[in-house]
Amino acid sequence: MKLSRSPLSPWLFALLAIAACSTEPAPPPNIVFIFADDHASAAISAYGSTVNRTPNIDRLAADGMVFENCLVTNSLCGPSRATVLTGKYSHMNGLIDNESGTQFDGSQQTFPKLLQGAGYETAVIGKWHLGSAPTGFDYFKVLIGQGPYYNPPIGSVTDTTKIEGYTTDILTDLTLDWLKGRKDPAKPFLLMYQHKAPHRNWQPGPDHLDSFEDQEFELPPTFYDDYSNRSSAAAQANMRVDNNLNANDLKITPPRNLTPEQLARWNAAYEPRNEALKAAGLTGKELDQWKYNRYMRDYLRAVQSVDDNVGRVLDYLDESGLAENTIVVYSSDQGWYLGEHGWFDKRWMYEQSLHTPLIVRWPGTVPEGVRNADIVSNLDFAPTFLELAGVPVPDDMQGQSLLTTLRDGHDPNMRADFYYQYYEFPASHCVRRHYGVRTDRYKLIYFYGIDEWELFDLQTDPDELNSVYGTPEMADIEAGLKVRLTELREQYQVPEDTRPIPSEPCTSDAEGWDGYDAE
Repeated sequence: MKLSRSPLSPWLFALLAIAACSTEPAPPPNIVFIFADDHASAAISAYGSTVNRTPNIDRLAADGMVFENCLVTNSLCGPSRATVLTGKYSHMNGLIDNESGTQFDGSQQTFPKLLQGAGYETAVIGKWHLGSAPTGFDYFKVLIGQGPYYNPPIGSVTDTTKIEGYTTDILTDLTLDWLKGRKDPAKPFLLMYQHKAPHRNWQPGPDHLDSFEDQEFELPPTFYDDYSNRSSAAAQANMRVDNNLNANDLKITPPRNLTPEQLARWNAAYEPRNEALKAAGLTGKELDQWKYNRYMRDYLRAVQSVDDNVGRVLDYLDESGLAENTIVVYSSDQGWYLGEHGWFDKRWMYEQSLHTPLIVRWPGTVPEGVRNADIVSNLDFAPTFLELAGVPVPDDMQGQSLLTTLRDGHDPNMRADFYYQYYEFPASHCVRRHYGVRTDRYKLIYFYGIDEWELFDLQTDPDELNSVYGTPEMADIEAGLKVRLTELREQYQVPEDTRPIPSEPCTSDAEGWDGYDAE
């Protein structure tokens, strides 16, 4: 009997073809984490700034998600950076402040180490400010300590090299060099691109020495806050624009590390302005207004250089084709005061310093132009980066991944309240130690060194001018928040801060510049 071979049926042919051409899983995304220092959300136009425009940061916002309630665990540079790396509160990662002499323990678990172990190429370029050398990175070039605004020494694994120029531009040059010269372009990468700016004392770069000079800034409505109707803590601080900015902050004296060419350009900008001030002989509220405008112009000039350089990096990602599979995140180590309550600086659990910007662009995954109002935190960055890279999130990380939020626009399981703690007293600016809980409407703060409480209804008192702690009408809210505060401290395993507090008053940074007549 002769057997005949029949042709394959159409459906079987299709199945075989699909099996032969099965698609490979999508490669892990690259991560570019752009981190500014002391960048107030109020100085980003995507957050509604009325004082400046940030077109390149806004590009990320237009193409991605803006988080309107990103809160920091401890509003201070070093502790915030340690929280970002570890996904843990200060008491767990060991870095509670900037001034106790403690360095970040680089031997502990961090998300860059975990990504590195999963095959990512890792790099950090820019401000590090953690005392110890970076670990978990295949490549690093970082500022030494705070780093200057001009001609910075840059530390690497082999040496320290001083580079001439403006630091914001230099860090971007180094970043682009690394992107263009990666050792293994087939590997996914993590790049932490971290600026010094706009940290105090806000020295503008050569491209922006004259920016905003014709713009007048009105004093915020709370500028002359007398700190009544609250605890005694706010009145004890010394971070006022009118009284505590010094001659270096106000550019009465030029930076000491400029080259002759840089100094000539600097003096061409500032000497005529300072001579005009001297001739005007301003005092009182007129001098306050001048100080505020000088402060705002210089701060925003530093911000504009950051925005310019963010644009350079985004342009390269687009031109190289990397943008399609690269998550870009813009954030800052904490918020900052632009004269609200009369202040500059940060530290407090009050809104301007508690909030930090967070903008995420992820083409094809994050919807464009979305705004999210959930309570999220810098505590969440590490678990988010790990989960989006497909790396298991360790159980001891205390944050929550934002991956569901990024994909769906909202996560119904996101936290309903938030714990905060600040430790650095006595120290710069004399902000008392405190901890507290914030919900979407209420904020309870305990200044534990002086045994004083504050309670704010953010819906009726968004400027936090009147504490309603101890009032009969708030008794139930107050009791509930105290219970929740205790629960959060237990959840996060927060120990009692038993360090002694000296009885003498804190006077650091107390003396500011009072005008030419006082010299």
